[in-house]
Amino acid sequence: MSLVLYGHEFSSYTWKALIPLWANDTPFEFRSVEQHGEEFAGLTPFGQFPLLVDDGEVVAESSIIIEHLDRRHPGPNRWIPDGDAGLRARFFDRIFDLRVMNNAAVPVTDSLRPEGQRDPFGIEQAMTRLRRTYDWLEGALPDDGWAVGAPFTIADCAAAPALFYADWVEPIGPARPKLAAYRARLLAHPAVSRAVEQARSFRHYFPLGAPDRD
Repeated sequence: MSLVLYGHEFSSYTWKALIPLWANDTPFEFRSVEQHGEEFAGLTPFGQFPLLVDDGEVVAESSIIIEHLDRRHPGPNRWIPDGDAGLRARFFDRIFDLRVMNNAAVPVTDSLRPEGQRDPFGIEQAMTRLRRTYDWLEGALPDDGWAVGAPFTIADCAAAPALFYADWVEPIGPARPKLAAYRARLLAHPAVSRAVEQARSFRHYFPLGAPDRD
């Protein structure tokens, strides 16, 4: 077996793929695009990371990478539970990617635009959507444990980087104690903590200025 994951240490979606690999102690090699950019460029179909190469088979998109690991390289943690719990895990995976991470990325991307091409209206729309998602999560998450209950699933792999960075952009705040507590539990998970520490030296890359916390 030969597993190679290409990505960047500071990338949220790279974290999402690293967390299940580390949590299951799956043997793999991590190749940062900082050092392996040309190699990565010759493999990626879309120019985006993370990218998993499994004995020559290229697997793109973080959610699909996790499903691939669940099927081809199973470990003690099942990332996609059976039955209705699996549907709920996939649903939360989409919520954290599309409604948390993608909205939180809008002001970050906007800050990289040239002067005169920025979109404050688009940022406010994205933050409104993000706050609405925070409020929904406050009511939808369990009081303790993980997104779908006891097992740590694909939903939590998506939630950890999404909530880590989203809270930098739009703080969750004390009015959403359940969501804030869930974020804190995620950051205490050994695989998530490892991702946070591995990325720490790259915080100067955050264009809005990384807060002095976490």
